[in-house]
Amino acid sequence: MRKFKIMHKNYFMQSSAFLGQDLTAPLTEQALLSLRRDVTFGVFEPGQKLKLEELQTRYGFSSSPLREALSKLSQEGLVRADERKGFRVADMSRADLQDITRMRLMLDLQALQSAMQVGDAEWEATVVAAHYKLDKLERTLPDGPVALDETWVSTHRAFHLSMLGACESPRLLQWCANLFDQAERYRQFSARHRKTQRRKATEHKRLMETVIKRNIPAACQLLEEHISSTQHNVLTALNI
Repeated sequence: MRKFKIMHKNYFMQSSAFLGQDLTAPLTEQALLSLRRDVTFGVFEPGQKLKLEELQTRYGFSSSPLREALSKLSQEGLVRADERKGFRVADMSRADLQDITRMRLMLDLQALQSAMQVGDAEWEATVVAAHYKLDKLERTLPDGPVALDETWVSTHRAFHLSMLGACESPRLLQWCANLFDQAERYRQFSARHRKTQRRKATEHKRLMETVIKRNIPAACQLLEEHISSTQHNVLTALNI
């Protein structure tokens, strides 16, 4: 039980990655959160060069924490290292989204199955609570196309990661979190171009209920359909 709680806590600390800045955190962590947020929300365009001088002016950090943050984002797949020793925002393409989706289907389903096999009552309570917050937030959204703000992104992320949270592999959880963030950049891009209504609340509720019932085949099928539908919706919105 103790082992699960430690992994669970460390894992879910990441779910605040898109909310307000913690000024008591190390400078590298502050720079990482700021850059991750702005890359995800499209402040920087795909392929745009990230010049240290401009980033220093924008965020107020010295070059050292910014370089470390950019290196970490490069490992996460949101930024790529330029041949001339600089950094650029990762490009976006149909092939890239399809690759992200393919990897999510491989890893998220494995993590979900593991979590459902070993998760305890505390894990179940975390999933239910995360869904409650997401459902309450989604009920406030207007009908029709909506922009997804930082609060929704963080709450949505927390719910999805909560379902995987009891998985006993820290590396698998980290890969799932990284892929989720890469997919989030596409969701944000499509939200700015979406012309049709988005409604995922029913899918999220069915997922939560099926996971809590420990119906592994049904839960994995629902998650597979959920992830695949996200790819379809993004490709339709972007026409790429």
